Amino acid sequence: MISQTAEYALRAVVYLADHGGQPRTNLQIAETTQVPTGYLAKVMQGLSRARIVNSQRGLNGGFTLKKSPDDLTVLEVINAIDPIRRIHECPLKLPSHGETLCPLHQRIDNAAALVEEAFGDTTISELLDVPKARKPLCRFPSAPA
Repeated sequence: MISQTAEYALRAVVYLADHGGQPRTNLQIAETTQVPTGYLAKVMQGLSRARIVNSQRGLNGGFTLKKSPDDLTVLEVINAIDPIRRIHECPLKLPSHGETLCPLHQRIDNAAALVEEAFGDTTISELLDVPKARKPLCRFPSAPA
């Protein structure tokens, strides 16, 4: 449904959101979210270019979220890294279809629209709003024991 890269971005953003604005290094994020360090660096660059995270170099530096987790949606994070693909015209380039999608491609696009809507309606803070018994989410954001 979403790419591995988009999931990595979501893991990193959820981790940062759970640390309340405290800067976290690439290594801290990678270790806790189980994302390869080198790959995470590229993901974080993409999130920085999209103005989702701030990066601060030097002592006490690291990454923080630019927006409040209450205002940042899952869709914004996904679209910053690997947007959900919609179908706007016949992928087969059939002249008889043009912008009118066949039933197959219309259903695929309808499903993509529902995914966009669900992710657009979900904030990062909602992902963290779970009972303590359900944390850590996917073995994070809490530090490993």
